[in-house]
Amino acid sequence: MVGNKIGKHIAIYGKGGIGKSTTTSNVSAALATAGYKVIQIGCDPKSDSTNTLRGNTYLPTVLDCLREGTRVHLEDVSAVGFGGVLCIESGGPVPGVGCAGRGINAAVNLLNELNLFEEFKPDFVLYDVLGDVVCGGFAVPIRDGITDRTYVVSSSDFMAIYAANNLFKAINKYAPSGGSLLGGVIGNGLSASYSTAILDDFAERTGTKIAAYISRSLTVSQSELYGKTVIEANPDSAHAALYRELAKYIAENEELVTPNPLGAAQLRDWARDWGDRIYNIETGVVGERESI
Repeated sequence: MVGNKIGKHIAIYGKGGIGKSTTTSNVSAALATAGYKVIQIGCDPKSDSTNTLRGNTYLPTVLDCLREGTRVHLEDVSAVGFGGVLCIESGGPVPGVGCAGRGINAAVNLLNELNLFEEFKPDFVLYDVLGDVVCGGFAVPIRDGITDRTYVVSSSDFMAIYAANNLFKAINKYAPSGGSLLGGVIGNGLSASYSTAILDDFAERTGTKIAAYISRSLTVSQSELYGKTVIEANPDSAHAALYRELAKYIAENEELVTPNPLGAAQLRDWARDWGDRIYNIETGVVGERESI
């Protein structure tokens, strides 16, 4: 657990490949350019959360350094990225051995020992966490009071929503005992005309809200190929403005909730109903507005 919680500690979860690292890094960059002190901690074994803040340069992970058995200093496991964001990657176990979530605990424990939060005095600490399976390790930021609030990144695809619903179950379970609350859902990579309607409906049914909609864009892909965030590579673009709006929302939002996840049968029936609606829209059986 983070001692006296200097700054807001925020977990951003999402299904693998959904764009949570892209989202987190752009939010970090937007907060930093707005004048805030920011730390981003990558909690994915791939250790690529902060790449676009650092121009894709190599950064030793916390677990890699700990495995070497020597005393670890902050400069060994951190790098200052774009806008002054302090970048840290927790890392993962040797492939095929151990729990991938162990790096989160190890990273937080080491950072506390190094008095990072007291000395850096961050306004925001963002934890980028894999959310396909909420196992004991990856649930640590939700469960153990490390974070104050959680945001879930999801597209309108069923498997992304399925993962989001599972994350809601974890938040719902641990919130009453001091766990993290939900700040909202971040719709990402949206392209279909009905994408926002699906996420709106899911949020309404689970008692949550949408924090932002980020559409699919070549600007994002181009920026990442440059090894940069959109905020750095394309600061005047429409998507840079979207990320700034999201960062402002996250900075100011205090309407945190305990979500009400759908049961297995409810989620299945809900998905089937939307499958029928989408089919009807795409085949022209009914008008889009009428169907939605």
